[in-house]
Amino acid sequence: MGKQLDHITPDLQAFIEAQKIYFVATAAETGTVNLSPKGMDSFRILGPNRVMWLNVTGSGNETAAHLLLHDRITVMFCAFEGKPLILRLYGHGKVYHPADAEWTEYAPLFPPLEGARQLVDIRVDLVQTSCGMAVPFMDYNRERTELNAWAHKQGPTGIQNYWARKNVTSIDGFETGIFASNSARQAE
Repeated sequence: MGKQLDHITPDLQAFIEAQKIYFVATAAETGTVNLSPKGMDSFRILGPNRVMWLNVTGSGNETAAHLLLHDRITVMFCAFEGKPLILRLYGHGKVYHPADAEWTEYAPLFPPLEGARQLVDIRVDLVQTSCGMAVPFMDYNRERTELNAWAHKQGPTGIQNYWARKNVTSIDGFETGIFASNSARQAE
C-alpha cells in the first residue's frame, strides 16, 4: 500500500503535474495549525527534492508566518480520478516576496497573476504515498476566476493596501514578513 521515499520519482512527478488542487499544512510551536487548499496552476517541481508554489493574496497569511517561526511544511495531493493515491511531501520551506532577488529568478516559472504574494520554496525530505481508497471520485469542472478578477480590480496599490490590512500578521498574531526583504527577515 503506502511507501516512503527520499525523493519525488518520475511517476509521482507526473501525478503531481496532473492535479488541479493540493493542500498545504504548517504550524508554529503554539497557536493554530493551518491547512490550506491551493490551485490555479501554482505548483512547480524544481527537482527530485525541491518544489515551489506561487502563493496568491488571500484573507490570511498563515503559511508565511508559520515558516518564519518553524520551517516545517507538508503538501498533500489526492487522486480524485483514476487509480487511488494520496501523496504527501514533507519538508522545510522558506518564503520569497516580490522584494527578494529570488522572486525575480523564480516568478517567471508561473503565470503572471496580479495578486501574487509569495513564492514558497520547499526542500523535500520525505515523500510518502498511501492508498487513498476512501477519497471519492470527483470531476474537475473549471478554474474559478473570482480571485483574479478581484485582484485586477484592486490594482497593485489596492493589493498592497489589502496586504497592510489583512496579511501582516497571522490569526495568532505572528509576523508574516510580507513587506520585508528576505535579507531583512533573515537578520531578525
